[in-house]
Amino acid sequence: MPLDLQLQLALRLLLALGIGLVIGIEREIRGRDAGIRTMAMVGAGSCLFTSAGLFFPGNHIVDPTRIAAQVVTGIGFLGAGAIFRTEDRVKGLTTAATVWVVAALGMAVGFGAYVLAVVGALIVMLGLIGVRPLEDRLFKSDVALLRRRSDRDETG
Repeated sequence: MPLDLQLQLALRLLLALGIGLVIGIEREIRGRDAGIRTMAMVGAGSCLFTSAGLFFPGNHIVDPTRIAAQVVTGIGFLGAGAIFRTEDRVKGLTTAATVWVVAALGMAVGFGAYVLAVVGALIVMLGLIGVRPLEDRLFKSDVALLRRRSDRDETG
C-alpha cells in the first residue's frame, strides 16, 4: 500500500479518534460509564474497520456495506451492555445511543465523508448538551420529580 494512502488513512483514524474524544468528554463530565476512552475507541475502531475494508490489498472485491453492517452489529452488543432496567426505570439509553452514533461517525470518517462526520458530531453534541435545558423548560415539574427520584436512588 502506498505511503500517501497510509498517511491518508492515519489522518482518518486521528479524526475519528478526535470526534470520539470530544463526545466522550461530555459523557465523562456527566459521570457516565462510557466516557472518553470508550467513545474514542468506538470512533477509531469503526473508522479502522471501514477504511481497512475499503483498501483491502490484492484483487479482492470488498463490499463496504457488509463491513458497515458488521460494525453496527458489534456496536449493538456493546450498546446493549450499557442499558439497565429496574422496576420503574430504564437507565443507559442515551449512553447506548451515543455509542451507536459515535460508531456511525467513525464509519463516516472511514468512508471519507469528513464534512458529514464533523457536522454529525456537532449535532450530537448539541443533542447531548442543548436538549437537557429544553427538557427542563418543557417538562419542568415532571423532569424535576424524576431527577430527584433518580438522584435519591443513586445515592442510596
